[in-house]
Amino acid sequence: MKRFYITTAIDYANGDPHFGHALEKIGADAIARWHRIRGEAVHLCIGMDEHGMKVAQTAAAQGVAPQAFVDGVAQVFRDTWARLGVAYDQFVRTTDAAHKAGVVALIRRIHERRPDDFYQRRYEGWYCVGCELFKRDGEIVNGRCLLHPTRELQWTTETNWFFRLSAYQGLLERLLAERPGFLEPESRRNEVLALLAHGLEDLSITRSRLAWAIPFPYDTDDGVPQGTWVWFDALPNYLTATGFPDGDWATRWPAQVHVVGKDITRLHAVVWPAMLEAAGLPLPGRVWAHGFISFGGERFSKSAGVKVSLPEAIDRFGADAFRYFLLREVPFDGDGSFSWERFDERYTADLANGLGNLASRVTAMVEKYRDGVVPSAGPVDGDRDDLADLREADAAMEGARGFLPHEALACIWRAVTRANEYVQATAPFKLAKDPAKAEELDVVLASLVRRLARLAVVLGPFIPGKAQALWEAIGGPGDVHAQRLVHLDALDAGGWEVRKAALFPRPEPAAS
Repeated sequence: MKRFYITTAIDYANGDPHFGHALEKIGADAIARWHRIRGEAVHLCIGMDEHGMKVAQTAAAQGVAPQAFVDGVAQVFRDTWARLGVAYDQFVRTTDAAHKAGVVALIRRIHERRPDDFYQRRYEGWYCVGCELFKRDGEIVNGRCLLHPTRELQWTTETNWFFRLSAYQGLLERLLAERPGFLEPESRRNEVLALLAHGLEDLSITRSRLAWAIPFPYDTDDGVPQGTWVWFDALPNYLTATGFPDGDWATRWPAQVHVVGKDITRLHAVVWPAMLEAAGLPLPGRVWAHGFISFGGERFSKSAGVKVSLPEAIDRFGADAFRYFLLREVPFDGDGSFSWERFDERYTADLANGLGNLASRVTAMVEKYRDGVVPSAGPVDGDRDDLADLREADAAMEGARGFLPHEALACIWRAVTRANEYVQATAPFKLAKDPAKAEELDVVLASLVRRLARLAVVLGPFIPGKAQALWEAIGGPGDVHAQRLVHLDALDAGGWEVRKAALFPRPEPAAS
């Protein structure tokens, strides 16, 4: 069975989940679920990044110990992903003992193989606690970090351990030249190529006297305790999640794809490959960098002060409707925007009037005209057209040309539209009035339920709860998520017993 190990960026534990977190986790979940219905052995890993100066400062401001603070934050994230139906296989926390041991083992492995890759140096520079990074001049505007404009940069002077990232300049240039698919979409690859063109600087990978960190396993000459830089701790989570360095970790590594936000592309496409190469370990198959969501032209960000409640958005029409909106409306290879007006429009047009109305009409007609039992009948032209659209949806999700849920849903919705048009064209309610057209009515009803069954299967990755509800409403056996794409051509719903479906109620009209 083909293996598919997919990861997301682990979320920094200094606040509640927001739209950006949700877009990434829902997108990765849809990709993982799609590969499951392709019959692959999928492992989706997500988690929490829990060390670093920012976490320590936030915990201190709230008067709690860092561990207690991150425990509470982690639970909020878990609860949010459960509510949104994110079917992860593993939830990593960087405060887990196994992760800490894996990070130390990786550092020691690098030091043993490439001892010159670590060296001590006194360093001065502007440090952004929000990014947990020293910032270059080009990343600072008006004395502030571009990504965290509300935070004061801190001038930091200390002796640290450094990682000789500059030694991997040639490797990274060859990697992106020989494997252009390593970093996608192309716009993100071009950004990293531009970075490489300016030359790489070595990285400070420890922080002096930082207690809330994994202790670095080698002392500096001045004897000041060193905590491992949070990114040198966080990036290895994809590896430590396999059990590294113990057990059968090598059977699970490397990952096929890391799904990350475009703001941390450099870390995943430059620093992480260099770390792995230094350790003599295989590189991941691909880094896929999604864009941002904006609201009224402003990026969703706690630090930028743009506040739209994630729970409020989920509450509006439910978790599946929210998942659908993000995956359909926000391109997973670029940026997108959220507005309440557009959310309402998508919900009403696509879900209530489109899929929901189709399911309601079809199940009601089978109940009324065939006592709730789906008749058996062969395929019609629309079946062939639907299967062609579903093959296009698969091409948008399987990875050869990227991971594009918005394109896959556009293909699937052509099948939804075609089914609604088929109802109008065949007028089953008229056929039912003529006993001589009973066989023709059977063909129409069988085709419509068969279409709904296929839709339930392919919509499972995007709207998992409602897909299961639809599958059950048309009498589908077992779990819709256990179905496989390869069987869609031969799917036969004859004999299934339906019950009326009410998937997406039309919204109440606004009070005048």
